[in-house]
Amino acid sequence: MLQKSPESVIKLAVGSLNLNPCPIHPSWILEGTPVASNKVLSSSADGTASTLIWDCTAGRFNWFYEYDETVLVLDGSVLLRDVAGTARRVNAGDYVFFPAGARVEWTVESYIRKIAFCRTPLPRPIVLARRGLRLMKRVLGGGRRAKAAPMFQGS
Repeated sequence: MLQKSPESVIKLAVGSLNLNPCPIHPSWILEGTPVASNKVLSSSADGTASTLIWDCTAGRFNWFYEYDETVLVLDGSVLLRDVAGTARRVNAGDYVFFPAGARVEWTVESYIRKIAFCRTPLPRPIVLARRGLRLMKRVLGGGRRAKAAPMFQGS
């Protein structure tokens, strides 16, 4: 009997990363002519999470977040201003979290490239149901939680 080999869970892309045009909504642009592009690197099976690379040239624009987004700046910098007027400069190596529903003004002076981890928040009733299910599992399972093994031994 032939056994089917399992499909690898490792998905590897080798070669150059060609980004696709991803124009900023014209009504969001406040100054300049920013040119943005992106490429989706991965998406979860349920469609609630994705990872992408995004870059943009100089300009000032609003960004409206439809989902939670964690950004790690890979190259360049940006000045971010929230609705309260608080401004923060973010440089390569810095990371920022933007919750769903946020609006942030971006001022890109020359160029920025980021990797973005995006997640659609679950509706509150589902979050509460998941918490209840986890609690019930702990109670029915004797209240024991498995301890995670240390990642590094020694020293």
